[in-house]
Amino acid sequence: MSAHPISAKGLPASDVSAGVGLAGLLGLLAWIVFCRNWPHFADAFALPGPREPLSGPHAALTALFFSAAPMVLWSIFVDKVHRNPSTGIDWSRKRPLSEVIGASMVKIAGLWVTWAILGFLYCVARWYWRGQYLFAMDVIAAAAIPLLVLSVPYVLWLDRYLVNPRDHAWHFGAMLLGREAFDPDEVKKHWRAWIIKAFFGAFMISILPAGFAAVVETDLAQVAANPVALGMLLVQLLFVIDVHIGTVGYLVTFRPLDAHIRSGNPFLAGWLAALICYPPFVFAFMGAEGVLAYEVNTPGWGFWFGDHSVLASVWAVWLVFLTAIYAWATLAFGVRFSNLTYRGVLTNGPYRFTRHPAYLSKNLFWWCSTLPFLVSSGSAVDVVRNTFFLGCVSAIYYWRARTEEAHLLGEDEKYRAYHAWMERHGLVTRPLAALGRGLRRRRSTVQQPAE
Repeated sequence: MSAHPISAKGLPASDVSAGVGLAGLLGLLAWIVFCRNWPHFADAFALPGPREPLSGPHAALTALFFSAAPMVLWSIFVDKVHRNPSTGIDWSRKRPLSEVIGASMVKIAGLWVTWAILGFLYCVARWYWRGQYLFAMDVIAAAAIPLLVLSVPYVLWLDRYLVNPRDHAWHFGAMLLGREAFDPDEVKKHWRAWIIKAFFGAFMISILPAGFAAVVETDLAQVAANPVALGMLLVQLLFVIDVHIGTVGYLVTFRPLDAHIRSGNPFLAGWLAALICYPPFVFAFMGAEGVLAYEVNTPGWGFWFGDHSVLASVWAVWLVFLTAIYAWATLAFGVRFSNLTYRGVLTNGPYRFTRHPAYLSKNLFWWCSTLPFLVSSGSAVDVVRNTFFLGCVSAIYYWRARTEEAHLLGEDEKYRAYHAWMERHGLVTRPLAALGRGLRRRRSTVQQPAE
């Protein structure tokens, strides 16, 4: 393991600067403002077309560009991430094309076959061809040919500078062609990374349009006087920020940005804990008819507090705060967000206070917005079920957190240093760690046989 910079207080320096996410946030907000005010811009410049806010799916998709472009520019020109040793690139070493073209063709073959297999899996997985996923399939189909064509010059260009052009994709290509020795572990890493990108990328694209449309189309004058409606609008906006920045993370996985997937989680438990939280698996566990359904006869905070303006306002502020922490956690990743991957270590932003700010804030939001112990049916059974099952959902997220930690602890000395620092100094993590140690000591004492 290479040495990593440590701050004066012992907290390892973050691999992603705060400016990256902030740049993406400003770009996204600027596009949202433009889309909301499109009729005024169109009138002012006598532009053709409808005089309605731009709230369609293509406007939501375009928002990805306005999120990604500022983050990419900041990463290159301010943070200069392309010079990081972790990219595996040596810009001072430009090999002749003749030296790398053989390995590059093997890599391209591996990539093209990978994409063909993923395309086949999209075709046979029925859930991709109904509802919100239809938009994602249209986007992926439109991108397929450009991706195939552009992959050739990109690989040929990058391989001339890579310290080791024989990366995960090359090993899969070598396995297919059978002419050179390959490493099966590298092939596994290749497929973990691409399964993660394919599964979560399609999901993220599928949920772009609905939230974006809700934010662009909302009449601010109508919600301003209603604390419940205003709170939900702000929550929706924060989720839009989370989704768009997160989607960029799945799409912009380029080595020159130091945003490549260095490894996917190798633990089966990690995959199980993550996948059951997303469609289609989530419907069997946490959906309305799922095993862990926790919203049965729970009208939620707006119903219970809506007639009490002061209480509703306070609760709305609290829920917006929790969602802001959740969105901040995604912004902190910049262009490196994704599930089940190791793409560097974050130690700034909300990750300075807890190792899992997104999971913590998300679960607190569910408890405080759903209020599972307040049911409209008046049934004690519903109260017990809802409270217990939401507790199970929170336990699943704790399981996810532990499997992610196991993955990162095995990958990077820097994460091990961060993990240890948080145990001693983290504002949220330190008391929880102390509580856990106390419980373990108590259990150990109870289990000791009497003399």
